[in-house]
Amino acid sequence: MDDDKYRQMTIRQVADLDEQAVLETVQKRLAEGDDPLKVVEDSQEGLRQVGVRYEQGEYYIAGLIMAGEIFRQVMELVQPAITEQHEGDEEGRILLGTVAGDIHDIGKNNLSLLLRCYGFTVRDLGVDVPPAQFLQEALRFRPDLIGLSGLLTTSFDAMEETIALIRSSEDGQIAQVPIIIGGSQVNAEVCQYVGADHWVVDAMQGVRLCQRLLA
Repeated sequence: MDDDKYRQMTIRQVADLDEQAVLETVQKRLAEGDDPLKVVEDSQEGLRQVGVRYEQGEYYIAGLIMAGEIFRQVMELVQPAITEQHEGDEEGRILLGTVAGDIHDIGKNNLSLLLRCYGFTVRDLGVDVPPAQFLQEALRFRPDLIGLSGLLTTSFDAMEETIALIRSSEDGQIAQVPIIIGGSQVNAEVCQYVGADHWVVDAMQGVRLCQRLLA
């Protein structure tokens, strides 16, 4: 199998939102023994290119939604192979959600799917989650890690408010849970501004960080 050929093909097909072609290529790669994590990474690169096209006005919101649906189907195809390789024996509880004022969920959903593939227990609160709900669910779920997602720069203030509320909890254990922020616009400066402990810009990076923190 020409690995580079199929990798470039996967990236291009995802970027072009060619759903049927993507799924056929992924199935062929898996059947020929390709590394499922490479398939995921290539699909994510295609998603990144979809985001660039959206910013350039070539795609609209519908394109972002379709890209997320394509990735979800890719994950359904690769999940058995990933689970078989990694045995799903991770021990960790992770609370996820997109912060208040933001309804973007592609990145969060991708991370949630991957974390479950690796055996993590995930509580996904969805989108536009108020700070008080994050704290309430953290007290109930008792997570090892908390992940806050946001695509809009306006979501940074909501991240800051959510983190401040969690840190002020009377429950000392919850107040000290490591908090990760994620989104294409986050960086070290944003991480410091909102008071988070860590930051990531894509789903696989998020999985690796969670594994490292809970090792």
